[in-house]
Amino acid sequence: MITKITTHDVRYPIGSGHGSDAIHKDPIYSYAVTQLHDDRGRVGTGLAFTLGEGNDLVCRAAAFYAERLKGKSIHEIMADFGRIQREMADEQQFRWLGPHKGIVHLALASVTNACWDLWAKSEGVPLWKHLLSLSSEQVVSTLDLSYLEDELTRGDALQILDQASKTRKSREGILQSGYPGYDTSVGWFNYEDQQVRENCRKAMDAGFTAMKLKVGSRDPERDIRRAHLVRETAGDQATVMLDANQQWTLPQAIEICGKLAAIRPFWIEEPTHPDDVTAHKTLAEKIAPIKLALGEHVPNRIIFKNYLQSKSAGFIQVDAVRVAGVSEFLAVSLLSKKYGIPVVPHVGDMGQLHQHLVLFNHIGIEHPALFLEHIPHLREHFVHPVQVTGGVYQTPQEAGSSCDLKI
Repeated sequence: MITKITTHDVRYPIGSGHGSDAIHKDPIYSYAVTQLHDDRGRVGTGLAFTLGEGNDLVCRAAAFYAERLKGKSIHEIMADFGRIQREMADEQQFRWLGPHKGIVHLALASVTNACWDLWAKSEGVPLWKHLLSLSSEQVVSTLDLSYLEDELTRGDALQILDQASKTRKSREGILQSGYPGYDTSVGWFNYEDQQVRENCRKAMDAGFTAMKLKVGSRDPERDIRRAHLVRETAGDQATVMLDANQQWTLPQAIEICGKLAAIRPFWIEEPTHPDDVTAHKTLAEKIAPIKLALGEHVPNRIIFKNYLQSKSAGFIQVDAVRVAGVSEFLAVSLLSKKYGIPVVPHVGDMGQLHQHLVLFNHIGIEHPALFLEHIPHLREHFVHPVQVTGGVYQTPQEAGSSCDLKI
């Protein structure tokens, strides 16, 4: 039974240009932490990710949501969590502050993720293993599929999971081999060219074959020069992604993406405003066969549905510490599977939680195991930090979701 709720506003200045992009020049990597304490001494830890200011507001909102869980057992909560999550998201006064976006939705992510962590800890297994132990019906019962029914019904979700279960064993080898990673830290926006070049070499020496560069400069020629620098350093066989962090207008994106095509990017990420589905549809058609990766700043399953309906997304980057936690992440993953679009999460948690979710996506939903973003800057703050060797995430073995912080 959950007996106590605590929240923590945790902020980590990282400095030295780390984490910088075209919009966020001086980020403070921060977590709104929810902890659910039960009567057996277990603590479920849930995270939502911010860049500093307002993190305290997310914590206050998380405490508001979490209070309604006190006095209930985690098994009782998770048996019908889809309904509970919808009730929390639709709380009649609090909903006005969203709905399903902003501070209140980040708070719901923190609480939801704490529930999943406590559930896995109560079973004494890592979250990925707990997810794989659930029946299709149990998984779907944790999901709020409202507003998706025109594209993904409960029956659709069950069918996808049941179908994937038939071939699950053929994909379980990834638990031994590990999940491939890609290096985002080679090319933060504020890094000088020489540092980018050196970081590319270090990433390759560490075993990474895929890496990402931040673009979106006021002078497009800077982006083009740096993109060629990465391609030349990494070589023709490397996978190179470009990330504009919403900096361009549609006309700018059409022009600049056309020029960046020369380096053969695997994707171009967040080229324009994250709410502008129509602009992304237009851009995707203009720059094909280059694909767009979308989702870092998409707050909920409904907008992901619109992106998939518009056929503008080549890769879905749903983030479980931005949408309403693990449950909404899984709903988006199932919807993406129906559309045949790969899920490659944005890792606002630095890979801690998502290393579990991509394993389930691959084994339990039959998504391709492309790669998972790797960002090392908060590694020292986790009790059980991710283990990346030779560019590959090693399968976590500790109980829970790997989100416990040294606080």
